[in-house]
Amino acid sequence: MIRCAAGLALTAALVGGCKTVNKADYDAAIQENTELRERIAGLQDVVRQANESIAACENEKTALATESQMLRTQLASQTTQPAATSSGFENIPGVNVSGRTDAIAVEVAGDVLFASGSVTLKNSAKSSLDSVARVLQSRYGSQMIRVEGYTDTDPIRKSSWKTNERLSSERALAVEAYLVSKGVDPDRIYSAAFGPANQRATKQDSRRVEIVVLGAN
Repeated sequence: MIRCAAGLALTAALVGGCKTVNKADYDAAIQENTELRERIAGLQDVVRQANESIAACENEKTALATESQMLRTQLASQTTQPAATSSGFENIPGVNVSGRTDAIAVEVAGDVLFASGSVTLKNSAKSSLDSVARVLQSRYGSQMIRVEGYTDTDPIRKSSWKTNERLSSERALAVEAYLVSKGVDPDRIYSAAFGPANQRATKQDSRRVEIVVLGAN
């Protein structure tokens, strides 16, 4: 009996030594713990959504890079490959064809068209101009045409034309008149004189007439 009494006394002492927790503080701690868990869950959801957005952006970046490379390849191919269709002036004797911005230039050497210092067309050149006129009518019936005359830089000495500008003007007019005689509408063709402007590598190449089809390139 004495031993049991001592045990009860010890138990009571131990229980009496523990601090009693207030219920309100306990409930507040539980509530704070719950709120923290909810905040952590919310932050984890935000992080998950951010990671998904980052992954989507990376996928879009990869797709755009692939598309950009494809466009570069296509552009390089279009730049290096010749045009699929011809102008129609190719293979005409004595004629060279070149492209300008929104125009096609059909160049005929002055020495092919005219004798030195002359503005009278050579008979040998008329067949080439006949072919040019046919193409102008069949393929470029709605475009305006400018006939440009050019000379070299040598001063005029032997002919009756006082200046290179006047010589180039008369030669351009001669070509214009011939094309009109072959059926080209006179309302859509005109001439321009440039004299020694826009020189080429040689004097022979500088003497020329260019038949420019506007809006055709």
